[in-house]
Formats: sequence, C-alpha cells, structure tokens
Amino acid sequence: MNAPLTYHLHADLAARVAALDWAAIAAVLDADGHALIPGLLDAADCAALTTLYEQTARFRSRVVMARHGFGQGEYQYFAYPLPEPVATLRETCYPHLVAIANRWNAAMGIDTHYPERHADYLARCQDAGQLRPTPLLLQYQAGDYNCLHQDLYGDEVFPIQLAVLLSAPGRDFSGGEFVLTEQRPRRQSRPMVVPLTQGDAVLFAVNQRPVPGTRGSYRVTLRHGVSQVRSGQRHTLGIIFHDAR
Repeated sequence: MNAPLTYHLHADLAARVAALDWAAIAAVLDADGHALIPGLLDAADCAALTTLYEQTARFRSRVVMARHGFGQGEYQYFAYPLPEPVATLRETCYPHLVAIANRWNAAMGIDTHYPERHADYLARCQDAGQLRPTPLLLQYQAGDYNCLHQDLYGDEVFPIQLAVLLSAPGRDFSGGEFVLTEQRPRRQSRPMVVPLTQGDAVLFAVNQRPVPGTRGSYRVTLRHGVSQVRSGQRHTLGIIFHDAR
C-alpha cells in the first residue's frame, strides 16, 4: 500500500493553473517555443513530490539512461492512477494548451485537431494503442545529464509538454540546466538555456512548432535535455499529455 501523498498548496492547484495569464503564455510559446511559469509549485509541494521517487509501487517502469544511450541518470514513469497533483496538472493545463496546439497544427498544415477535454484525447490515444501513462519523475546525481531528445511515444503526439523543477539550484544541486535546441531549415541549431528555480515550470514544444516566414509559416524542430549536474541531486516532474504504446 502506498503512503498517501501529503502536500500543502498555498492555493488550490486547479485554481492556480486557471489564474495564470494564458494569453501571455501563448504569446511567448508562439515567439520562442517555450514559456516559463515561475513558482507554479511551492517548496513543500516540490518536496512531497520528490519523496514519491522511492515509492516504487506508484510507477510502471524505471529507466536507467546509460543502458539506452540516453545520458546518465534515471527516471520512472507513473502508473495509473496518477498522484492527485500530477493528474490535476495534466487535466487542468491541457484545456489552456489545446487552442495553441490546434493553431500550431493549422499553421503547419497538419490535419490533426485535438479535442477540448484531456479525457477525450486520452481515449484517442487508447484507440491508437497508446495505453501507458507518460508523466514521470527524473533523478540526477553529480555527473548525470540527459541527452537532447523528444518525447514522442507513438503516432498520437500532443505538441506541448510541461516540466517542473522540484529541487533548488545552489542548495540541492549545481549545474543541471534545462536546455533546448531549435533547428530551423538551412540554419545551424539554436541553443537555449531556460533558467529555473525550485517550483518553476517550463512549457515547451515536443517536436515541431510554426515560425512565421515571408511565404507563410514554416516548421522548426525542437529537442530538449539537461546539462551535466556538477554536484548534489536534481529531481524534475515531467507532464506529457499523450500516453505511450
């Protein structure tokens, strides 16, 4: 039996998500392919989520990155039912992101249109054979890193995902910056480092996003990763909105 997840919220989590300036977030996502949400979780929320890493019954699988050439470090995918705050973030962020996702697909000439409710989108994932939950906790020690990658998992891909830093830079760890690269046609890759403090979240493009050009929008491809942790231990919560095969 899993111990109950005890965490306090300085406000209701769903209300916190609803109160965000989603118009401003959409504008930044359109411009940069990623958007920072400062202080989405407080320190106590972060600590409570971090303690879940040792509760192995909450997870469906554990991945040691070095075994697969993904980098160094490890992560675990949650099993259903998801812990309440993880499920809440997934369910409440999705409706604010779906209009952005549909607009991006239309600009890129992609026919896929996402439903308004996350439950309806998960039903579509199930119909495509993607039945396994994808929210995860990542753990890094000194010397660990995460190679640049994309979290795709099947034919159904929601084009935006969320990561929340649960550890405090400078206290719990050093190094370990969140990194994005963007590949535009006929150009070299553009690197971006997103500065995060404990409880900050970052929304970012999973695979491709549209960028306005002189002849309409064109597609740019993004990858994300984590630079080498120099000392301490770093934990991150990842919220992916599509499920996996």
